[in-house]
Amino acid sequence: MDELNKVLAGLLDQMQKAIAHLESELVKVRAGKANPSMLDSLFVDYYGNPTPLNQVANVNTLDARTLVIQPWEKAMIKPIEKAIIDANLGFAPQNDGQIVRINIPPQSEERRRDLVKKAKGEGENAKVTIRNLRRDGNEAVKKIHKAGLPEDLAKDAEARIQKMTDDFIAKVDKHLEAKEKEIMTV
Repeated sequence: MDELNKVLAGLLDQMQKAIAHLESELVKVRAGKANPSMLDSLFVDYYGNPTPLNQVANVNTLDARTLVIQPWEKAMIKPIEKAIIDANLGFAPQNDGQIVRINIPPQSEERRRDLVKKAKGEGENAKVTIRNLRRDGNEAVKKIHKAGLPEDLAKDAEARIQKMTDDFIAKVDKHLEAKEKEIMTV
């Protein structure tokens, strides 16, 4: 019975991680609104070492369409600008010697549809992960059943795994629905 509880708890934990990963991936899909996390994957050349942008500067939003990057050292303005341009994110950084500004351009209808497709792709990846976890959980229950777990407890465990799977798939759908609404809002 303890082994079964460990399997179920591990499964729940892994499914929660799949949702957390989906959330982190959806944040990267820009919806036309300025969000500091859009630059999370950006690395800046900090005296010869590639360093995450958020470790050499503050990144904030000025308004819904403007990101402001305030380097902790003035010498970092040029490397930050270069990193943004080299990352090919579709942004044109502007600096005034103190800060770097990025104006987020409004997106065309076609671009928004592409972003929705990308978001749905991330959602599908999360669903596949969750279904694979269900399969692994069911296999673990079958092994425990062969080792002596009563049939009714094995069936209950499989039903709980299916319920967890359904709940997490519904969470993925909710996240996708919210992201699609966010992207398609002009």
